[in-house]
Amino acid sequence: MGIHSVTGTLLLTLFHILLFLPAGIMTDLTSDRAGLLNLRSAVGGRTLFWTTTQQNPCNWAGVQCDNTLNRVTALHLPGVSLSGELPVGIFGNLTRLRTISLRFNTLSGPLPSDLSSCVGLRNLYLQGNHFSGPLPEILFSSLRDLVRLNLGGNNFSGEISNGFNNLNRLRTLYLENNKFSGSLPELKIPKLEQFNVSFNNLNGSVPESLRSKPKESFTGNSLCGSPLDKMCPVPPAVSVDFNRNRDRKKSGLSGAAIAGIVIGSVLGLVLLLLLLFLLCRKRNAKKTNSINIGARKLTDAEVLGEEPLTAGSNGFSAAAAVMTTVPGGRENAKKLVFLRNSATVFDLEDLLRASAEVLGKGTFGTAYKAVLEGGMMVAVKRLKDVTVLEPEFREKIEFVGAMDHQNLVPLRAYYYNKDEKLLVYDYMPMGSLSALLHGNKGGGRTPLNWDIRSAIALGVARGIEYLHSHDDNASHGNIKSSNVLLTKSLEACVSDFGLASLVGLPSTPNRVAGYRAPEVTDPRRVSQKADVYSFGVLILELLTGKAPTHSLLNEEGVDLPRWVQSTVKEEWTSEVFDLELLRYQNAEEEMVQLLQLAIDCAAQYPDKRPTMLEVTRRIEELRGASRVEGGMNPDHVHGLE
Repeated sequence: MGIHSVTGTLLLTLFHILLFLPAGIMTDLTSDRAGLLNLRSAVGGRTLFWTTTQQNPCNWAGVQCDNTLNRVTALHLPGVSLSGELPVGIFGNLTRLRTISLRFNTLSGPLPSDLSSCVGLRNLYLQGNHFSGPLPEILFSSLRDLVRLNLGGNNFSGEISNGFNNLNRLRTLYLENNKFSGSLPELKIPKLEQFNVSFNNLNGSVPESLRSKPKESFTGNSLCGSPLDKMCPVPPAVSVDFNRNRDRKKSGLSGAAIAGIVIGSVLGLVLLLLLLFLLCRKRNAKKTNSINIGARKLTDAEVLGEEPLTAGSNGFSAAAAVMTTVPGGRENAKKLVFLRNSATVFDLEDLLRASAEVLGKGTFGTAYKAVLEGGMMVAVKRLKDVTVLEPEFREKIEFVGAMDHQNLVPLRAYYYNKDEKLLVYDYMPMGSLSALLHGNKGGGRTPLNWDIRSAIALGVARGIEYLHSHDDNASHGNIKSSNVLLTKSLEACVSDFGLASLVGLPSTPNRVAGYRAPEVTDPRRVSQKADVYSFGVLILELLTGKAPTHSLLNEEGVDLPRWVQSTVKEEWTSEVFDLELLRYQNAEEEMVQLLQLAIDCAAQYPDKRPTMLEVTRRIEELRGASRVEGGMNPDHVHGLE
């Protein structure tokens, strides 16, 4: 009887487990759903179109789930107009989140304390918001699995905590364009690869553990020491009280010692004067390489190496731009006009003194890399053949400056006078996609794998889609691989948008012909469907490794889209792919899908081409839902942990 009693108890227990297990799992997902609805009611307004009648939140836009856990594990809501403060009570329910992306919204206030509940969080992207206050300690004590942390472009303040040293898995730490103050602590994070604290209120010396980072990571502060050009002040030497020592017979100085001190001081003074003389000569020599914004333009003979070289490490010409200063030119100079809310960190005089290198001569003018005295680097485009008057120029440029998207190169400032029109952009350190694809084919070149190429395609598509979404008539007009620039993490940023309507017709044929849609007759007036055609050619270039201009020469007059179509028609699909891509056999289906999308974009007739919204959606689908936020899985770029 006892055995039967025990058996009955076990069966009853098992029955209860089987009965309540599904309910328990659903309760977890129900908790996630409640947290998401709290998010929508607090900051979502009407921008999150989540249907409350749908019980499963895994089908909501921007929400990703793990089917095994039956939990929400990723939240991707970049640039969806979220506004207001994040209250406590949202993340306490979403405890299985591994990725949170709320970048490029207008969220404000401090970070909520219940963010500490997301102990498995790996990626936190909050850049481009209005968050404020000091960073909470929970960031360092609870979120120890963080790999990517981007808090740039907010209003965070206080000191940068040495608690970051607790985040042993951290690879990316972006804190730029905030209001952090005080000194930088020693950060000995073993896997840290990407780091930026530029444009804060930091002071003191750069810690030894961070001196291997590029100096652009520290500019816009009051920091000193390597890798910055500004040297830290030397502590004053201990002074000697000669009067006191003279009264001490045993420790008094002899006449010979005093004479030696005097002679040494004189020699030191002479050496110091000689050093100052050499520095002045060097400064004067450096000024001859400064950008001239005077009363006349430079002639072609005054600029060396205007054509871009694709053999360099960044695809840029290493030839310096020799620019002569015009006497009296600065008297007529106007001020730089900054287009962003960020504080002005340099003025026209700083730009005049900057050393410059030619990056290349493009459709709209010559681009230079300018290195300011504080070490900050910017790209300056010197426009040519501007045909519009000043009021229209300012109106159009300010419209361009208002474009704010992760995949667009930010326009920071402009300068206008009768003879000179300059545009100041963020400097992109990895150069152009054209240089990366076609520049160095030697053995030391790092091949572009499938993940990087598909991520670049997605980034460019998102940038163009953003431009098209602002106006039915808005277009880029000059899409080509040399106008796709890359950040250090190989994220794609589209440049030269909004400039086509400012300049006249080119006097000589330009190299954009291989990208231009067949219906375009005036390059100043390009439709959105013509942009789609150019994008399709660019994707074909990514997949084949062939530049459109090269195909015109090497394929017996057949342009790149026609060559691809004829090859695919003969069922030789694999023949069109770059040899560097053929090693990724597991991604062949995705490559074929992207190839078909490129062919659709490069259709002969505009009404046969998809919109950029549709293009972006199709690329997102073929890349799959398992990709990490930001367009590319960082583990595929830097290696798995």
